[in-house]
Amino acid sequence: MKIALSYLAEIVDGEIAGDPHKEIRGVAPFENAARDEITVAGNQKFLKELNKSGAGAIIVPPHAVADSQNLLQVINPLVAFAKVMAFFHPPPTAPSGIHPQAVIGDNFNCGQDATIGPCAVIGNNVSVGDRIRLYAGVVIGDGVTLGDDVTIYPNVTILQRCQIGNRVIIHSGTVIGSDGFGFAPDGERYHKIPHTGIVQIDDDVEIGASNTIDRATFGKTWIGKGVKTDNLVHLAHNVSIGANTVIVAQVGISGSVTIGKNAIVAGQAGIAGHLTIGDGAIIGPRSGIVKDVPAGQTLIGAPGMPPKLFYRIQRIISRLPDLKKRLETLEKKMHKKEIDE
Repeated sequence: MKIALSYLAEIVDGEIAGDPHKEIRGVAPFENAARDEITVAGNQKFLKELNKSGAGAIIVPPHAVADSQNLLQVINPLVAFAKVMAFFHPPPTAPSGIHPQAVIGDNFNCGQDATIGPCAVIGNNVSVGDRIRLYAGVVIGDGVTLGDDVTIYPNVTILQRCQIGNRVIIHSGTVIGSDGFGFAPDGERYHKIPHTGIVQIDDDVEIGASNTIDRATFGKTWIGKGVKTDNLVHLAHNVSIGANTVIVAQVGISGSVTIGKNAIVAGQAGIAGHLTIGDGAIIGPRSGIVKDVPAGQTLIGAPGMPPKLFYRIQRIISRLPDLKKRLETLEKKMHKKEIDE
């Protein structure tokens, strides 16, 4: 499939500097793009090398210039490139209908154009919207509701009464609505605390592979609109994640944590229970957060601290062997002086 550059400009609402009739057949990385492919210059490094690219067209910010390249100028090049990639590589689709090997419970309320794969299991009193896609091995518990245009990949489990919004994507191996980790000790053994709440996932959320999202003790564990989680994320009972927050791989968030809107929690970070992370806060990779984080603040390290302090400490740590030698030398000199006196 070959598409004129002018057509791609309409898709991304961009301006062309160059040949609008240039035919493009696909997308490629900046370093490898061929004369019939489009790429993106997403940062200053690539913008400095526009004339070295072999691409047929390059998506760039407004006012970027090049001597002999076809440029597609847009406000946000990475978003535009994502749209172009989606055009050339649309998500796979499965044929509509319920596979004969699927198991469907009583009182199943199913919208139009549903796809339910083999070995999927749907409990009683489940309600799903239009154009849902449930792949092989998906398990939906009793009383679960799914909105329109939901895609659930193989071997996902959504347990009883959880609520999933519209246009939600859940990747393989994720478990939603498992019991929270709650036990009451009596000095000899632990007594399991029942978890009677649910998980609510709002519209336009994407959950990565092998996430575990626990149901609430009471009320709900709540994932707000537009949240994106990477693979291997754990959200404990009664966690609340604000809209458009990003949770990166291997993050662990303890029970009853509240995270605001547009926050970022980087890979392998851990957050202790009952804390509040403000809107727009950034938690750096492998950080350990043990106190509330104000809105807009960036913390890194364990325990979490402002980046300037963290990097000062790291510089000192790297000098510790030399400082140790200098301290030993001073001690020897002082000891010798004491003997001489």
